[in-house]
Amino acid sequence: MQPPLRIALCGLGNVGSGVAELLVRDAATLAERAGGPLLLTHVAIRDPQRMRDVSLGRAHLGTNALELAADPDIDIVVEVMGGLEPARSLLRTALLRGAHVVTANKELLARHGSELRAAAQQGKAGLHLEAAVAGGIPIVKVLAESLTGNRLQALMGIVNGTTNYILTRMTRSGLDFRAALAEAQQLGYAEADPSADVDGHDAASKLAILAALAFDAEVDAAAVHREGIGAITAVDIAAAAELGHVIKLLAIARPHAAGLELRVAPTMVPMDHPLAAVNDAYNAVFVHGDAVGDLMLYGRGAGRLPTASAVVADIVDAAQAIRRGAGGRLFAAARPMPVLPLADVVSRYYFSIWVADQPGALGAITTVLGRHGVSVESMIQKGRRQQPVDLVFVTHSARESQVRAALAEIAGLAQVARVAQVIRVEGGE
Repeated sequence: MQPPLRIALCGLGNVGSGVAELLVRDAATLAERAGGPLLLTHVAIRDPQRMRDVSLGRAHLGTNALELAADPDIDIVVEVMGGLEPARSLLRTALLRGAHVVTANKELLARHGSELRAAAQQGKAGLHLEAAVAGGIPIVKVLAESLTGNRLQALMGIVNGTTNYILTRMTRSGLDFRAALAEAQQLGYAEADPSADVDGHDAASKLAILAALAFDAEVDAAAVHREGIGAITAVDIAAAAELGHVIKLLAIARPHAAGLELRVAPTMVPMDHPLAAVNDAYNAVFVHGDAVGDLMLYGRGAGRLPTASAVVADIVDAAQAIRRGAGGRLFAAARPMPVLPLADVVSRYYFSIWVADQPGALGAITTVLGRHGVSVESMIQKGRRQQPVDLVFVTHSARESQVRAALAEIAGLAQVARVAQVIRVEGGE
């Protein structure tokens, strides 16, 4: 029997308590899978007064996570405390001394992933990050290992369960945004301050991590174009359904000759696309590779045990590597890659324009669109003999700069009351 590997768990919140539960409850099974015992020896928490009701076995409970990261007797350091500091310092410390590290910290990886990968390489250590994106969905392993024989041409994902739940309720029950958000908060899907989710920050951090892995690129989360779902209305949801689409908050990454397209925004998705069927708090990541074609991974993107299961899977991977005498996963060398300016993004567009119901209004709008090189695929008029009426347009593929310039000019037309909404549309061409 191999000697036990010693594990330090930093953080005992929702996910951390799930990790501790699985390590203690499934110790015998995990020992078989890891090639020998996994022993939770230390747990670091910020506030001993907020101790979770979870069995820690014989683990020592303390508050100094940095001390554990530097302890040469600790084989695997697990960080599930969140935040930038002290998480960044303790992970660097552990990696540089050669310890394997498991983290679920998406914000840290999005901002300092390149630095941590360099520390892992320098220390010949393992950096394991499956739990940082999409909870229990094994997308990191797929991108870093299973798809290395492909050149990925697109990555699209629903990577935030809160916004997906809200949009699902708006679609299925006709709720407006505020009512759907209140329901999500009541059920525990949304925080009291939901801005990280509904404004797209959480999805942008996850996209930065996924894009770095998918395209071997240095990606800064701050460079991801980000739009939230707060402006989506029941009218938009109904219009999307009439057009054969649903609205999802999509995280999209595509490589182009001029740079990497990175955006998180509400997007109309055709109902026959696999992502259109991803509802409630579920997540999914859809990729297209030059060899494998289309591939989608689907499952629970958050939650105590789904995320904890990903952490524990990484612990087992780390243990197997240690017992083989191997270092961590070799990430491809990240290369600087410019981010494509949003003005240069090409997409189809949906927009809603409120106009005076009088002759010549439609002609004036289409004239402006044509002058800016924006071709209309379809148009629907909502309401008659009322003032104003809603004209809904869907365009063929056009450059963002052309669409925005056209809409700015349209907003100034005498017949136009306002440009009410603009949403990008995926697929269809």
